[in-house]
Amino acid sequence: MKKLLSLFFVTICILTLESCGYSFTGISTTAESFQVDFFQNFAAQSPGSTFEPGLDRDFTNALQDQITGLSSLNLASDNAELVYEGEIVEYRVTPMTATSNQTAAQNRLTITVNVRFFNKLKEDDGFEQRFSFFYDFDASQLLESVKGEAHEIIFERITQDIFNASLAKW
Repeated sequence: MKKLLSLFFVTICILTLESCGYSFTGISTTAESFQVDFFQNFAAQSPGSTFEPGLDRDFTNALQDQITGLSSLNLASDNAELVYEGEIVEYRVTPMTATSNQTAAQNRLTITVNVRFFNKLKEDDGFEQRFSFFYDFDASQLLESVKGEAHEIIFERITQDIFNASLAKW
């Protein structure tokens, strides 16, 4: 009897929350579609930053995949209700810790993206904001040898932060 009462209570709670407009997909919107415009790579325009070929394509795809994977929104090529656009503004490797010989023991790759988000259904939800994350690696390693893993970890964090800022309004 106790299990039946618990199951009944959980069912009532779920139905109540859904009727109040809460979504269990992790998003808070009535939109049905989104588009991610191509994120151009302007990192070379920032002092100390470098240009990484293909980063623009890879980041654009990562953001599309993140939103598709965490929501029931449909990806559109134009006229979507939610629009993401922006540019990659920083791609920088900096030394983080030094050894007793005054050489770098650890390096940090930092990627920063400027994002403009437009919600055609609720214009007040729109924003322009920078998102950044980093990946630390041993200074004895070349960036080329850790780049794949570094990009994956950085993209995961930045795209999650963008998703949270634009759609997960708890």
